[in-house]
Amino acid sequence: MIRTLLAASALALTAPFAFAQSMPMADEVPAHIGPAVGDTFPDFAAVSSDGTPVTLAELSAANGVVMVFSRSLDWCPFCQAQSIDLKDAETPLSGMGWNLNLITYDAPDVLAAYGVEHEIPYELLSDTGSAMIDEFGLRNTEVPAGSRYDGIPHPAIIFLSPEGEVLSMLREEGFQTRPPVELILETAHTLAEQES
Repeated sequence: MIRTLLAASALALTAPFAFAQSMPMADEVPAHIGPAVGDTFPDFAAVSSDGTPVTLAELSAANGVVMVFSRSLDWCPFCQAQSIDLKDAETPLSGMGWNLNLITYDAPDVLAAYGVEHEIPYELLSDTGSAMIDEFGLRNTEVPAGSRYDGIPHPAIIFLSPEGEVLSMLREEGFQTRPPVELILETAHTLAEQES
């Protein structure tokens, strides 16, 4: 009887450890938001802030495009701060063969007014129906359907080749913290070197 109790106690004490050992490490947990490196989106299309439809071919530079998916430049202060910070990234990215673009679900006229007011030197793109946001698997599904915020993306920065292949993606957990400009430039430089 005592042996049975001791054996049962030993099993109870080791079971949680065995379970913990079988759990994947944090960096092994797959990301379920956004595309994977190697996915392709050759049919990328959006609307510029002047209302002109644009395609990936028209947006790409020699190495491709840096596509910043942002929630809204109309009401999101974190997105607005990011868009201002990105002004410092436009020229270095261009020098490395990348074209910087920021895409939101905002209407073109909202983006046009914002771009003029804040002297944004890169392209602001409109995805009013969230078609590209959905295509890239970035839609925030926790937002109530039909609300003002329905269709917003989880913020992400995606590096696309001229053919539409995902070369890299930068994301932060939550929406308040965005990848710093230094990391964007470092990633762009690394990818450009791999292509050369």
